[in-house]
Amino acid sequence: MNVEFTNMVMITDPQTGKVAVIDRVKSWCGYAFPGGHVKSREAFYDSAVREVYEETGLTVSMLENCGIIQWIHANTGSRYIVVCYRTDSFTGTLKEKCDEGRLCWMTLDELENTPSENDFKKYIDIFKGRYVEAVGIYNDVKNLEFKYIERNPNEKNTCYKRTQS
Repeated sequence: MNVEFTNMVMITDPQTGKVAVIDRVKSWCGYAFPGGHVKSREAFYDSAVREVYEETGLTVSMLENCGIIQWIHANTGSRYIVVCYRTDSFTGTLKEKCDEGRLCWMTLDELENTPSENDFKKYIDIFKGRYVEAVGIYNDVKNLEFKYIERNPNEKNTCYKRTQS
């Protein structure tokens, strides 16, 4: 089984309430939050800070871990794991573009109502804090299943329950 670790960060501008997004033109095209791969011997948090800076020009801090998204290949069992963070603490100015695509600020409503070919809308509730984990099963042709593990609002982030989508 092969495992690939990545990260994604929802950066909210506390002045406007808008979030930084990339309209990705490489693999997994469409809108997404900045992020990328975790290097060997690199902490998840450090990789998120590095990836955000490389893609956006923003220096983020005070990242809050808000969940995990797993994609599991139905035939091979290989996993693609996304560690999700959010923050409203950053310095710098958002670049206009990077190797991954065009960058911009938009509201979550705009993001949720923009057509997307990459199923990113399924991720947004993780960043909002509704779910603590999502698991997708896929094969080489299509996504077969996607389910969430809901955060129990009556507990202090330690009690979870499974839900289906």
